[in-house]
Amino acid sequence: MTPRRILRRLSVTGLALVLLTPLTSAVAQAKTEVPKIAWGSCGTDPELKPFQCATVEVPTDYDNPHGPTTTIALTRLPAGDPAHEVGTLFTNPGGPGGSGVDFVQQAAQVAYTPEVRAKFDILGFDPRGVSRSDPATCYPTAADEVKAFANVPPFPLTAKEERQFIVDSAKLAISCRTTSPDRLAHYSTANVARDLDLLRQAVGDKKLSYVGYSYGTYLGATYAKLFPNNVRALVLDGTLSPEWYSGSNGDKNPVGVRLKQGDGAYDTYEQFLAECKKAAANCVLNTLGDPKTVVEGTLERLKTHPVDVPLPDGTTLKVTYAVAVAITFSNLYDPAGFPALADMWAQLSATNRAKATKAPTALVEWNRRKEDYTTSIGSALQPCVEAKQSGRGPLAYPGYADAADKRAPHFGRYRAWIGIQCEFMGIRDTDAFLGPWKNNVKQPVLVFGTRHDPATPYEATRPYADLYPDARMVTVEGYGHTTLGKSTCADAMITDYLTDLKAPADGSTCTQDRKPFDPLPTGKKALTPLPQ
Repeated sequence: MTPRRILRRLSVTGLALVLLTPLTSAVAQAKTEVPKIAWGSCGTDPELKPFQCATVEVPTDYDNPHGPTTTIALTRLPAGDPAHEVGTLFTNPGGPGGSGVDFVQQAAQVAYTPEVRAKFDILGFDPRGVSRSDPATCYPTAADEVKAFANVPPFPLTAKEERQFIVDSAKLAISCRTTSPDRLAHYSTANVARDLDLLRQAVGDKKLSYVGYSYGTYLGATYAKLFPNNVRALVLDGTLSPEWYSGSNGDKNPVGVRLKQGDGAYDTYEQFLAECKKAAANCVLNTLGDPKTVVEGTLERLKTHPVDVPLPDGTTLKVTYAVAVAITFSNLYDPAGFPALADMWAQLSATNRAKATKAPTALVEWNRRKEDYTTSIGSALQPCVEAKQSGRGPLAYPGYADAADKRAPHFGRYRAWIGIQCEFMGIRDTDAFLGPWKNNVKQPVLVFGTRHDPATPYEATRPYADLYPDARMVTVEGYGHTTLGKSTCADAMITDYLTDLKAPADGSTCTQDRKPFDPLPTGKKALTPLPQ
């Protein structure tokens, strides 16, 4: 896997009523025994030789610190210059449900500059309920889960599809509730933050140094609220508004609408089309006419005439309107994937038959990723146990989707359905934290927002930064989700901040290294990002 592909794979996006105060959290944490970490080999794979691995046990319920425990899987890339080591850099790649172990093992050597790698042990952990850390599963086996979702579309379009989608979501919730109720009941981000502080103590750091991407910024905001005196440095990239996610701002819309991903995605989609048009011969869609006219016309046709695309493994994927929208959303995460996305739309628009002759690269990648995603759906259910749900119940979702689609065509409807299964879950983590979100962190923190971000809209960046007494907000002028692999300017700011605590001025800007349709350097291929 190439470094560019790794970064796109991990650029990595779909409630309790009891509010635990920072003081209460600190008291509970003080009663908890700090685990000892026994670092060892990560296995026989030669690519894992630079890394060390371990597992630790943490309290499943911090209200019962000596009761049942949860296993947390860890990995680290040891500092290259131990004599000048600053400490441990904790990371979270987003999600919710992203594997921190995978992120560090696959990306740390290219995601961080040599200076950062020299002075920090870079640590990734799978949050509780995720991957190797006692995962919250919804079916007895991965095969059962794949079978259950074999015919479920990314989102419904017709009234008949909406009714079936609601039924399928209820079945999923019941299955999750039956399979992993004990894990889901202690699955909140606040408990992940408590785990994070325990891990900080376990590595011997007096203060936390942390980089969080996307949902990882929500974890960062939660940690900052619960443990404001334990912060050394926070890099918060692709900000997820705590008020929007949790519903603490009083918004009665479901979480998929509150997050405004539909709006962000539609904005980035329009930028994709505009940049394609400006790129002339470098964007294949221009050979077929105006890019927006071509894509919009094809989307409309796919609503009634889906296309069967043969895949390299011999199977066939039916590209419906919903599938095409989901693929497009995924490929808006990184501007380096725009050419492949344009190629997909060119092929689909030229396909007047019911069956395509060639599988576009973007479609092949999305289909592979879709299979990977369905094996860990339970890991993405944190909003179900901690965020406030809609005020009108599951039958109101078609109305929410219609309204969202008027504001943000295609993507508003898609993202509005995110979290529908939460309406049926019936499990709440009573140790979740839902605000208020203003915190007392004394140190400057570094906050990044990309101007055209499909997953964490730019408009959330300044309000997010304002939660901190001294946030230094940096605008990245460009496209996609997070700064990973996109801006040497941002990398330099992160390096100075982490290594020497030199924060840029609030309101600083960075540019991305490449424009979306610039030819790639010789020998490199355009690879598309994975969905959240």
